[in-house]
Amino acid sequence: MIPVHGFEGAKVGVLGLGRSGLSAARALRDGGAIPVVWDDNAAARDKAEAEGFDTRDLQRAMDELSCLIVSPGIPHLYPTPNPVILAALQAGVPVDNDIGLFFQSLGVGWDMLDVTPKVIAITGSNGKSTTSALIHHLLEHVGRDSQLAGNIGRGVLDIDPLGEGSVVVLELSSYQTDLARSLTPDIAVFTNLSPDHLDRHAGLGGYFAAKRRLFAEGGPDRAIIGVDEVEGLFLAGQLSQGPTDDRVIRVSSGTKLTGPGWQVFARKGFLSEYRKGRQIASIDLRSVAGLPGAHNHQNACAAYAACRALGLAPRVIEAGLHSFAGLPHRSQIVGERGGVRFVNDSKATNVDAALKALQAFPRIRWVCGGLMKEGGLGALTPGLKNVAKAYVIGREADAFAMQLSGVETEVCISMERAVASAAAEAQDGEVVLLAPAAASFDQYDNFEKRGDDFMAQVNKALAAG
Repeated sequence: MIPVHGFEGAKVGVLGLGRSGLSAARALRDGGAIPVVWDDNAAARDKAEAEGFDTRDLQRAMDELSCLIVSPGIPHLYPTPNPVILAALQAGVPVDNDIGLFFQSLGVGWDMLDVTPKVIAITGSNGKSTTSALIHHLLEHVGRDSQLAGNIGRGVLDIDPLGEGSVVVLELSSYQTDLARSLTPDIAVFTNLSPDHLDRHAGLGGYFAAKRRLFAEGGPDRAIIGVDEVEGLFLAGQLSQGPTDDRVIRVSSGTKLTGPGWQVFARKGFLSEYRKGRQIASIDLRSVAGLPGAHNHQNACAAYAACRALGLAPRVIEAGLHSFAGLPHRSQIVGERGGVRFVNDSKATNVDAALKALQAFPRIRWVCGGLMKEGGLGALTPGLKNVAKAYVIGREADAFAMQLSGVETEVCISMERAVASAAAEAQDGEVVLLAPAAASFDQYDNFEKRGDDFMAQVNKALAAG
Protein backbone atom coordinates (compact mmCIF):
# COMPACT_ATOMS: atom_id res chain seq x y z
CA MET A 1 0.00 0.00 0.00
CA ILE A 2 1.05 3.61 -0.67
CA PRO A 3 0.27 5.61 2.52
CA VAL A 4 -1.24 9.02 1.77
CA HIS A 5 0.72 11.90 3.27
CA GLY A 6 -0.26 15.50 3.87
CA PHE A 7 -3.40 14.96 5.96
CA GLU A 8 -1.94 13.82 9.28
CA GLY A 9 -4.55 14.31 12.04
CA ALA A 10 -7.09 15.81 9.59
CA LYS A 11 -10.52 14.46 8.69
CA VAL A 12 -10.86 13.50 5.02
CA GLY A 13 -14.15 12.52 3.44
CA VAL A 14 -14.33 9.54 1.10
CA LEU A 15 -17.41 9.29 -1.14
CA GLY A 16 -18.00 5.91 -2.74
CA LEU A 17 -16.67 2.71 -1.18
CA GLY A 18 -15.93 0.49 -4.13
CA ARG A 19 -12.41 -0.70 -4.93
CA SER A 20 -10.82 2.74 -5.27
CA GLY A 21 -12.78 4.40 -2.44
CA LEU A 22 -12.08 1.78 0.22
CA SER A 23 -8.45 1.61 -0.88
CA ALA A 24 -8.18 5.40 -0.53
CA ALA A 25 -9.69 5.26 2.96
CA ARG A 26 -7.14 2.65 4.04
CA ALA A 27 -4.22 4.57 2.55
CA LEU A 28 -5.37 7.80 4.21
CA ARG A 29 -5.59 6.05 7.59
CA ASP A 30 -2.14 4.51 7.09
CA GLY A 31 -0.77 8.01 6.48
CA GLY A 32 -2.27 9.41 9.67
CA ALA A 33 -5.50 10.96 8.38
CA ILE A 34 -8.95 10.34 9.88
CA PRO A 35 -11.23 9.08 7.09
CA VAL A 36 -14.96 9.82 7.25
CA VAL A 37 -16.66 7.67 4.62
CA TRP A 38 -20.00 7.22 2.88
CA ASP A 39 -21.66 5.12 0.20
CA ASP A 40 -25.36 5.02 -0.66
CA ASN A 41 -25.09 1.23 -0.69
CA ALA A 42 -25.70 -0.16 2.80
CA ALA A 43 -23.58 -3.28 2.16
CA ALA A 44 -20.60 -1.09 1.24
CA ARG A 45 -21.07 0.94 4.42
CA ASP A 46 -21.26 -2.25 6.50
CA LYS A 47 -17.98 -3.44 4.99
CA ALA A 48 -16.30 -0.12 5.85
CA GLU A 49 -17.68 -0.16 9.38
CA ALA A 50 -16.31 -3.69 9.84
CA GLU A 51 -12.86 -2.21 9.14
CA GLY A 52 -13.39 0.46 11.80
CA PHE A 53 -14.17 3.42 9.53
CA ASP A 54 -16.46 6.25 10.59
CA THR A 55 -19.45 6.15 8.21
CA ARG A 56 -21.50 9.35 8.15
CA ASP A 57 -23.59 11.46 5.82
CA LEU A 58 -20.81 13.63 4.41
CA GLN A 59 -23.06 16.63 3.72
CA ARG A 60 -23.57 16.94 7.48
CA ALA A 61 -19.86 16.50 8.18
CA MET A 62 -18.63 18.96 5.52
CA ASP A 63 -17.50 21.64 8.01
CA GLU A 64 -15.12 19.07 9.57
CA LEU A 65 -13.41 17.96 6.36
CA SER A 66 -10.05 19.07 4.96
CA CYS A 67 -10.66 17.33 1.62
CA LEU A 68 -13.19 15.14 -0.17
CA ILE A 69 -12.01 12.07 -2.11
CA VAL A 70 -14.42 10.89 -4.80
CA SER A 71 -14.70 7.55 -6.58
CA PRO A 72 -14.52 7.76 -10.40
CA GLY A 73 -18.10 6.65 -11.11
CA ILE A 74 -19.61 9.63 -9.25
CA PRO A 75 -20.27 12.73 -11.41
CA HIS A 76 -18.62 15.88 -10.11
CA LEU A 77 -19.72 18.36 -12.78
CA TYR A 78 -21.79 16.96 -15.67
CA PRO A 79 -24.55 16.07 -16.20
CA THR A 80 -25.09 17.35 -12.62
CA PRO A 81 -22.77 17.21 -9.61
CA ASN A 82 -23.48 14.68 -6.90
CA PRO A 83 -25.07 16.53 -3.93
CA VAL A 84 -22.13 15.73 -1.63
CA ILE A 85 -19.64 17.08 -4.17
CA LEU A 86 -21.75 20.19 -4.71
CA ALA A 87 -21.79 20.76 -0.95
CA ALA A 88 -17.98 20.45 -0.88
CA LEU A 89 -17.60 22.94 -3.72
CA GLN A 90 -19.93 25.40 -1.97
CA ALA A 91 -18.01 24.99 1.30
CA GLY A 92 -14.61 25.44 -0.36
CA VAL A 93 -13.52 21.89 0.50
CA PRO A 94 -11.00 20.61 -2.10
CA VAL A 95 -12.23 17.65 -4.18
CA ASP A 96 -9.75 15.00 -5.36
CA ASN A 97 -9.55 11.29 -6.18
CA ASP A 98 -7.24 8.36 -5.48
CA ILE A 99 -5.08 9.18 -8.51
CA GLY A 100 -4.36 12.64 -7.13
CA LEU A 101 -3.54 11.15 -3.72
CA PHE A 102 -1.20 8.63 -5.37
CA PHE A 103 0.86 11.24 -7.19
CA GLN A 104 0.86 13.51 -4.14
CA SER A 105 2.32 10.76 -1.93
CA LEU A 106 4.40 8.72 -4.35
CA GLY A 107 7.89 10.17 -3.93
CA VAL A 108 8.18 9.90 -0.13
CA GLY A 109 11.45 8.11 0.69
CA TRP A 110 12.83 8.15 -2.83
CA ASP A 111 15.84 10.22 -1.74
CA MET A 112 17.27 6.93 -0.46
CA LEU A 113 17.16 5.29 -3.90
CA ASP A 114 19.98 5.37 -6.45
CA VAL A 115 17.65 4.76 -9.43
CA THR A 116 14.38 6.66 -9.17
CA PRO A 117 11.21 4.70 -10.00
CA LYS A 118 9.18 5.69 -13.06
CA VAL A 119 5.46 6.11 -13.67
CA ILE A 120 3.95 5.50 -17.12
CA ALA A 121 0.35 6.70 -17.43
CA ILE A 122 -1.86 5.69 -20.36
CA THR A 123 -5.13 7.31 -21.40
CA GLY A 124 -7.29 7.50 -24.53
CA SER A 125 -10.62 6.17 -25.77
CA ASN A 126 -9.68 2.71 -27.05
CA GLY A 127 -6.73 0.42 -26.53
CA LYS A 128 -5.50 1.82 -23.24
CA SER A 129 -6.02 -1.45 -21.34
CA THR A 130 -4.17 -3.50 -23.96
CA THR A 131 -1.42 -0.88 -24.22
CA SER A 132 -1.02 -0.78 -20.43
CA ALA A 133 -0.94 -4.57 -20.09
CA LEU A 134 1.49 -4.85 -23.00
CA ILE A 135 3.92 -2.33 -21.49
CA HIS A 136 3.74 -4.21 -18.19
CA HIS A 137 4.35 -7.51 -19.99
CA LEU A 138 7.35 -6.14 -21.90
CA LEU A 139 8.91 -4.84 -18.69
CA GLU A 140 8.40 -8.17 -16.97
CA HIS A 141 9.87 -9.87 -20.04
CA VAL A 142 13.18 -8.09 -19.44
CA GLY A 143 13.09 -8.64 -15.68
CA ARG A 144 12.21 -5.04 -14.77
CA ASP A 145 10.18 -4.66 -11.56
CA SER A 146 6.76 -3.49 -12.78
CA GLN A 147 3.28 -3.07 -11.30
CA LEU A 148 0.05 -2.62 -13.26
CA ALA A 149 -2.60 -0.44 -11.63
CA GLY A 150 -5.30 2.20 -11.98
CA ASN A 151 -8.20 1.29 -14.24
CA ILE A 152 -6.65 -2.17 -14.72
CA GLY A 153 -4.85 -4.47 -12.33
CA ARG A 154 -4.65 -3.26 -8.73
CA GLY A 155 -6.07 -0.12 -7.18
CA VAL A 156 -3.47 2.61 -7.49
CA LEU A 157 -3.01 2.99 -3.73
CA ASP A 158 -2.94 -0.79 -3.21
CA ILE A 159 0.35 -1.31 -5.02
CA ASP A 160 3.54 -2.20 -3.19
CA PRO A 161 5.96 0.62 -2.26
CA LEU A 162 8.30 1.26 -5.16
CA GLY A 163 11.85 0.00 -5.08
CA GLU A 164 15.08 0.68 -6.95
CA GLY A 165 14.37 1.39 -10.62
CA SER A 166 10.84 -0.03 -10.53
CA VAL A 167 8.02 1.06 -12.85
CA VAL A 168 4.31 1.64 -12.27
CA VAL A 169 2.10 1.33 -15.36
CA LEU A 170 -1.21 3.17 -14.85
CA GLU A 171 -4.27 2.98 -17.05
CA LEU A 172 -6.29 6.15 -16.48
CA SER A 173 -9.84 6.84 -17.62
CA SER A 174 -11.19 10.30 -18.39
CA TYR A 175 -13.09 10.15 -15.08
CA GLN A 176 -9.78 9.77 -13.26
CA THR A 177 -7.74 12.37 -15.17
CA ASP A 178 -10.55 14.93 -15.05
CA LEU A 179 -10.55 15.28 -11.26
CA ALA A 180 -7.05 14.40 -10.03
CA ARG A 181 -5.39 17.45 -8.44
CA SER A 182 -1.92 15.99 -8.98
CA LEU A 183 -0.80 14.32 -12.24
CA THR A 184 2.96 13.90 -12.62
CA PRO A 185 3.86 10.83 -14.71
CA ASP A 186 7.34 10.44 -16.18
CA ILE A 187 5.91 9.10 -19.45
CA ALA A 188 2.34 9.78 -20.61
CA VAL A 189 0.59 7.97 -23.47
CA PHE A 190 -2.44 9.13 -25.48
CA THR A 191 -3.77 6.29 -27.64
CA ASN A 192 -6.63 7.88 -29.59
CA LEU A 193 -9.92 9.72 -29.24
CA SER A 194 -13.44 8.78 -30.26
CA PRO A 195 -16.82 9.87 -28.84
CA ASP A 196 -17.53 8.24 -25.47
CA HIS A 197 -18.86 9.30 -22.05
CA LEU A 198 -20.18 12.48 -23.67
CA ASP A 199 -22.89 13.04 -21.06
CA ARG A 200 -20.27 12.94 -18.29
CA HIS A 201 -18.07 15.53 -20.04
CA ALA A 202 -20.77 17.67 -21.72
CA GLY A 203 -19.59 16.77 -25.23
CA LEU A 204 -16.50 15.72 -27.14
CA GLY A 205 -14.57 18.89 -26.25
CA GLY A 206 -14.98 18.26 -22.54
CA TYR A 207 -14.01 14.62 -23.01
CA PHE A 208 -10.81 15.59 -24.82
CA ALA A 209 -10.06 18.25 -22.20
CA ALA A 210 -10.23 15.57 -19.48
CA LYS A 211 -7.70 13.42 -21.37
CA ARG A 212 -5.49 16.42 -22.14
CA ARG A 213 -5.07 17.20 -18.41
CA LEU A 214 -2.66 14.26 -18.08
CA PHE A 215 -0.26 16.14 -20.36
CA ALA A 216 -1.05 19.79 -19.64
CA GLU A 217 -1.16 19.40 -15.85
CA GLY A 218 1.30 16.54 -15.62
CA GLY A 219 4.17 17.86 -17.71
CA PRO A 220 5.63 14.39 -18.46
CA ASP A 221 9.27 14.07 -19.47
CA ARG A 222 8.15 12.10 -22.52
CA ALA A 223 4.76 12.18 -24.27
CA ILE A 224 3.67 9.43 -26.65
CA ILE A 225 0.78 10.67 -28.77
CA GLY A 226 -1.44 8.80 -31.21
CA VAL A 227 -1.90 11.21 -34.12
CA ASP A 228 -4.48 9.38 -36.23
CA GLU A 229 -7.15 11.87 -35.10
CA VAL A 230 -6.98 15.65 -35.22
CA GLU A 231 -7.10 15.86 -31.42
CA GLY A 232 -3.88 13.84 -31.18
CA LEU A 233 -2.22 16.02 -33.81
CA PHE A 234 -3.27 19.09 -31.86
CA LEU A 235 -2.01 17.69 -28.56
CA ALA A 236 1.36 16.70 -30.06
CA GLY A 237 1.68 20.18 -31.54
CA GLN A 238 0.93 21.83 -28.21
CA LEU A 239 3.53 19.76 -26.37
CA SER A 240 6.32 20.00 -28.93
CA GLN A 241 8.79 22.88 -29.14
CA GLY A 242 9.54 22.15 -32.80
CA PRO A 243 9.96 19.41 -35.43
CA THR A 244 13.12 18.01 -33.82
CA ASP A 245 11.73 17.89 -30.25
CA ASP A 246 11.97 14.19 -29.40
CA ARG A 247 10.27 14.62 -26.04
CA VAL A 248 7.12 13.94 -28.10
CA ILE A 249 6.92 10.56 -29.85
CA ARG A 250 4.20 10.50 -32.50
CA VAL A 251 2.44 7.17 -33.10
CA SER A 252 0.20 6.05 -35.96
CA SER A 253 -1.48 2.95 -37.34
CA GLY A 254 -1.77 3.15 -41.11
CA THR A 255 0.13 6.37 -41.83
CA LYS A 256 3.84 6.69 -42.50
CA LEU A 257 5.15 9.48 -40.27
CA THR A 258 8.00 11.61 -41.58
CA GLY A 259 10.16 14.41 -40.26
CA PRO A 260 13.21 14.93 -38.06
CA GLY A 261 11.51 14.01 -34.78
CA TRP A 262 10.76 10.64 -33.15
CA GLN A 263 8.01 8.52 -34.76
CA VAL A 264 6.68 4.99 -34.41
CA PHE A 265 4.08 3.78 -36.90
CA ALA A 266 2.59 0.58 -38.32
CA ARG A 267 1.77 0.04 -41.99
CA LYS A 268 0.78 -3.20 -43.72
CA GLY A 269 1.58 -5.16 -40.58
CA PHE A 270 5.08 -3.75 -40.00
CA LEU A 271 6.07 -1.51 -37.09
CA SER A 272 8.73 1.08 -37.93
CA GLU A 273 10.68 3.43 -35.67
CA TYR A 274 12.19 6.58 -37.18
CA ARG A 275 14.38 9.13 -35.42
CA LYS A 276 16.06 12.18 -36.91
CA GLY A 277 14.88 11.09 -40.33
CA ARG A 278 16.48 7.64 -40.10
CA GLN A 279 14.87 4.25 -39.61
CA ILE A 280 16.00 2.72 -36.31
CA ALA A 281 14.03 -0.54 -36.27
CA SER A 282 11.34 -2.60 -38.01
CA ILE A 283 9.17 -5.39 -36.56
CA ASP A 284 6.78 -7.72 -38.42
CA LEU A 285 3.58 -7.65 -36.35
CA ARG A 286 1.62 -10.00 -38.59
CA SER A 287 2.76 -13.09 -36.72
CA VAL A 288 2.12 -11.65 -33.24
CA ALA A 289 -0.92 -13.74 -32.30
CA GLY A 290 -1.91 -11.66 -29.27
CA LEU A 291 -2.21 -8.42 -31.26
CA PRO A 292 -4.44 -9.00 -34.33
CA GLY A 293 -5.65 -6.12 -36.51
CA ALA A 294 -4.67 -2.52 -37.15
CA HIS A 295 -6.09 -1.29 -33.84
CA ASN A 296 -3.81 -3.66 -31.93
CA HIS A 297 -0.90 -2.59 -34.10
CA GLN A 298 -1.52 0.95 -32.84
CA ASN A 299 -1.39 -0.43 -29.27
CA ALA A 300 1.87 -2.19 -30.12
CA CYS A 301 3.35 1.07 -31.45
CA ALA A 302 2.41 2.98 -28.27
CA ALA A 303 3.78 0.26 -25.98
CA TYR A 304 6.94 -0.04 -28.08
CA ALA A 305 7.49 3.74 -27.85
CA ALA A 306 7.04 3.74 -24.07
CA CYS A 307 9.56 0.95 -23.64
CA ARG A 308 12.01 2.64 -26.02
CA ALA A 309 11.68 5.79 -23.91
CA LEU A 310 12.79 3.67 -20.95
CA GLY A 311 15.82 2.46 -22.92
CA LEU A 312 14.76 -1.06 -23.96
CA ALA A 313 16.31 -2.34 -27.19
CA PRO A 314 14.09 -2.99 -30.25
CA ARG A 315 14.91 -6.70 -30.51
CA VAL A 316 14.19 -7.25 -26.83
CA ILE A 317 10.80 -5.57 -27.26
CA GLU A 318 10.11 -7.67 -30.37
CA ALA A 319 10.69 -10.90 -28.47
CA GLY A 320 8.34 -9.72 -25.72
CA LEU A 321 5.59 -8.89 -28.23
CA HIS A 322 5.49 -12.51 -29.40
CA SER A 323 4.90 -13.83 -25.89
CA PHE A 324 1.98 -11.45 -25.17
CA ALA A 325 -1.24 -13.45 -24.92
CA GLY A 326 -3.62 -10.50 -25.10
CA LEU A 327 -6.33 -9.49 -22.63
CA PRO A 328 -9.69 -11.13 -21.94
CA HIS A 329 -12.60 -9.60 -23.88
CA ARG A 330 -10.26 -7.75 -26.28
CA SER A 331 -9.80 -9.59 -29.59
CA GLN A 332 -9.65 -12.77 -27.51
CA ILE A 333 -9.65 -16.00 -29.51
CA VAL A 334 -12.12 -18.32 -27.78
CA GLY A 335 -11.92 -21.36 -30.06
CA GLU A 336 -11.98 -22.72 -33.60
CA ARG A 337 -14.00 -25.33 -35.47
CA GLY A 338 -13.99 -26.27 -39.14
CA GLY A 339 -11.92 -23.27 -40.12
CA VAL A 340 -14.21 -20.87 -38.20
CA ARG A 341 -12.65 -18.77 -35.43
CA PHE A 342 -14.64 -17.38 -32.50
CA VAL A 343 -13.38 -14.03 -31.17
CA ASN A 344 -14.54 -12.20 -28.04
CA ASP A 345 -14.15 -8.40 -28.25
CA SER A 346 -16.81 -7.52 -25.68
CA LYS A 347 -14.75 -4.47 -24.67
CA ALA A 348 -15.68 -2.87 -28.03
CA THR A 349 -18.41 -0.89 -26.30
CA ASN A 350 -18.36 2.11 -28.66
CA VAL A 351 -18.61 2.51 -32.42
CA ASP A 352 -14.94 3.33 -33.00
CA ALA A 353 -13.71 0.23 -31.16
CA ALA A 354 -16.22 -1.97 -32.98
CA LEU A 355 -15.20 -0.51 -36.36
CA LYS A 356 -11.58 -1.41 -35.69
CA ALA A 357 -12.62 -4.93 -34.73
CA LEU A 358 -14.64 -5.29 -37.95
CA GLN A 359 -11.68 -4.09 -40.00
CA ALA A 360 -9.40 -6.72 -38.42
CA PHE A 361 -11.06 -9.69 -40.16
CA PRO A 362 -12.12 -10.20 -43.82
CA ARG A 363 -15.41 -12.08 -43.36
CA ILE A 364 -17.43 -11.88 -40.15
CA ARG A 365 -20.51 -13.32 -38.51
CA TRP A 366 -21.04 -10.33 -36.22
CA VAL A 367 -22.69 -10.55 -32.78
CA CYS A 368 -23.57 -6.99 -31.81
CA GLY A 369 -26.01 -4.80 -29.90
CA GLY A 370 -26.81 -3.49 -26.45
CA LEU A 371 -27.41 0.03 -25.16
CA MET A 372 -26.55 2.35 -28.03
CA LYS A 373 -24.47 5.44 -27.31
CA GLU A 374 -24.86 8.95 -28.71
CA GLY A 375 -24.15 9.45 -32.40
CA GLY A 376 -25.74 6.31 -33.83
CA LEU A 377 -23.98 3.63 -35.88
CA GLY A 378 -23.19 5.53 -39.09
CA ALA A 379 -19.44 5.53 -38.40
CA LEU A 380 -19.44 1.72 -38.70
CA THR A 381 -20.06 1.90 -42.46
CA PRO A 382 -16.42 1.37 -43.59
CA GLY A 383 -16.30 -1.94 -41.72
CA LEU A 384 -19.68 -3.33 -42.77
CA LYS A 385 -18.28 -4.67 -46.07
CA ASN A 386 -16.56 -7.36 -43.98
CA VAL A 387 -19.82 -8.49 -42.36
CA ALA A 388 -21.52 -11.58 -43.83
CA LYS A 389 -24.39 -11.24 -41.36
CA ALA A 390 -25.17 -9.45 -38.08
CA TYR A 391 -26.80 -11.22 -35.13
CA VAL A 392 -28.25 -8.50 -32.92
CA ILE A 393 -28.71 -8.88 -29.16
CA GLY A 394 -30.09 -6.62 -26.45
CA ARG A 395 -33.35 -4.95 -25.54
CA GLU A 396 -32.89 -2.41 -28.34
CA ALA A 397 -32.12 -5.10 -30.94
CA ASP A 398 -34.80 -4.01 -33.42
CA ALA A 399 -33.69 -0.36 -33.38
CA PHE A 400 -30.03 -1.39 -33.57
CA ALA A 401 -30.65 -3.67 -36.57
CA MET A 402 -32.52 -0.92 -38.42
CA GLN A 403 -29.35 1.21 -38.41
CA LEU A 404 -27.26 -1.47 -40.13
CA SER A 405 -28.16 -0.49 -43.67
CA GLY A 406 -27.14 -2.95 -46.37
CA VAL A 407 -26.28 -5.74 -43.92
CA GLU A 408 -28.27 -8.94 -43.51
CA THR A 409 -29.43 -9.01 -39.89
CA GLU A 410 -31.10 -11.42 -37.51
CA VAL A 411 -32.73 -10.01 -34.36
CA CYS A 412 -31.72 -12.55 -31.73
CA ILE A 413 -32.18 -10.62 -28.45
CA SER A 414 -30.27 -13.25 -26.44
CA MET A 415 -26.60 -14.19 -26.64
CA GLU A 416 -27.55 -17.89 -26.68
CA ARG A 417 -29.58 -17.55 -29.87
CA ALA A 418 -27.05 -15.23 -31.54
CA VAL A 419 -24.09 -17.56 -31.01
CA ALA A 420 -26.07 -20.67 -31.94
CA SER A 421 -27.25 -19.09 -35.21
CA ALA A 422 -23.84 -17.65 -36.11
CA ALA A 423 -22.06 -20.93 -35.35
CA ALA A 424 -24.54 -22.92 -37.44
CA GLU A 425 -24.23 -20.61 -40.45
CA ALA A 426 -20.50 -19.77 -40.37
CA GLN A 427 -18.33 -21.08 -43.21
CA ASP A 428 -14.66 -22.04 -43.45
CA GLY A 429 -12.48 -18.91 -43.19
CA GLU A 430 -15.09 -16.82 -41.38
CA VAL A 431 -14.92 -15.34 -37.89
CA VAL A 432 -17.77 -15.27 -35.37
CA LEU A 433 -17.03 -11.98 -33.66
CA LEU A 434 -18.58 -10.38 -30.59
CA ALA A 435 -17.95 -6.63 -30.99
CA PRO A 436 -21.11 -5.05 -29.56
CA ALA A 437 -20.63 -1.34 -30.46
CA ALA A 438 -22.81 -0.65 -27.42
CA ALA A 439 -22.86 -0.72 -23.64
CA SER A 440 -23.84 -3.92 -21.85
CA PHE A 441 -26.08 -2.63 -19.05
CA ASP A 442 -29.40 -3.58 -20.66
CA GLN A 443 -28.60 -7.27 -20.11
CA TYR A 444 -25.35 -7.55 -18.13
CA ASP A 445 -23.63 -5.89 -15.17
CA ASN A 446 -20.57 -5.07 -17.29
CA PHE A 447 -18.77 -5.93 -20.52
CA GLU A 448 -16.88 -8.75 -18.77
CA LYS A 449 -20.13 -10.56 -17.93
CA ARG A 450 -21.26 -10.14 -21.54
CA GLY A 451 -17.95 -11.57 -22.80
CA ASP A 452 -18.17 -14.45 -20.36
CA ASP A 453 -21.64 -15.31 -21.67
CA PHE A 454 -20.38 -15.21 -25.25
CA MET A 455 -17.54 -17.59 -24.37
CA ALA A 456 -19.91 -19.93 -22.52
CA GLN A 457 -22.23 -20.06 -25.53
CA VAL A 458 -19.29 -20.62 -27.89
CA ASN A 459 -17.99 -23.48 -25.76
CA LYS A 460 -21.50 -24.94 -25.76
CA ALA A 461 -21.64 -24.75 -29.55
CA LEU A 462 -18.17 -26.26 -29.93
CA ALA A 463 -19.03 -29.13 -27.58
CA ALA A 464 -22.19 -29.86 -29.56
CA GLY A 465 -20.08 -30.20 -32.71
